[in-house]
Amino acid sequence: MGVKLANINEKYEDTLASVYSSYLYEGLGRTDDIVHVECDLGLSLFKFDMMKFIENYPTRLINVGIAEANAIGFAAGLSQEGFVSYVHSFGPFMSRRVMDQVFISGAYSKANVKILGTDPGVSAAFNGGTHMPFEDIAVMRSIPEIKIVEITDNVAAKALFPQIEKDYGMYYVRMVRANVDKVYEEGSTFEIGKGNILQDGSDVTLIAYGVMVSESLKAAKLLEEQGISARVVDMFTIRPLDRDLVVKCAQETGAIVTAENHSVNGGLGDAVTQVVMQEHICPVERVAVLERFGQTGDMAFLKEEYGLTAENIARAAKQAISKKR
Repeated sequence: MGVKLANINEKYEDTLASVYSSYLYEGLGRTDDIVHVECDLGLSLFKFDMMKFIENYPTRLINVGIAEANAIGFAAGLSQEGFVSYVHSFGPFMSRRVMDQVFISGAYSKANVKILGTDPGVSAAFNGGTHMPFEDIAVMRSIPEIKIVEITDNVAAKALFPQIEKDYGMYYVRMVRANVDKVYEEGSTFEIGKGNILQDGSDVTLIAYGVMVSESLKAAKLLEEQGISARVVDMFTIRPLDRDLVVKCAQETGAIVTAENHSVNGGLGDAVTQVVMQEHICPVERVAVLERFGQTGDMAFLKEEYGLTAENIARAAKQAISKKR
């Protein structure tokens, strides 16, 4: 894997939503096979590009209204007619609200639907607790064959969206709409189903995805100041999990910490622990949301409130290392 790290103290100028918007607009012009189904949230995703889409592709940007279950069924039907269907709403409404439609109309029917669940976990911020999914990955992991990806940053988005388009099948794509921390420089490579090692280390492995990747890199620096060598992995594909990489990390560092903007139940921590128990046992500590609902606040406050900071990850790393023997 070719990985070039950026300065994690900087943010990209463009939002992740604008990166998706650019990708979609280019795709609509490139092929007649792509459609985007929207749940009355187009302005939240496309912002000032909305009229450009409507004027140029009025039949392939389809607003079904605040009716996410219908949107999934509609997108699945378009898939059966040969389209690559994208469907978008906020994370909780694209997971727990539409579970049956994703299961039956989507996965069971072998549909080709790419579900975008935006503003997962604490990134929902001021939209509040009702819009703050900590359980969406757990919901989707219970459905056979669906693939689960969280977009880390703009460079990852530009690399992954074309791969997702070409890979027939059901996807749940978790994505922050706003500006995100820089993790990758241009030229970095990504492969669905494979994690990226962002930096090497020998004492412990920090495995994260999404907004927790930059927190893990910061945690690795905190640990380095204390003489602890931490490997950092971006596991941007939560399913299928890169089992080989998990085993490699367990064997070579002997301790693992998972860090995720999600519930402690049913997410990356559970997926990694299952592999470790089956293949190579080592201590695993999980940094995640512990049996709580969401609330309103900015991301900095919410990360502190739910224990999703670099300091929490560094503390968990030391706990994992202490259990090695």
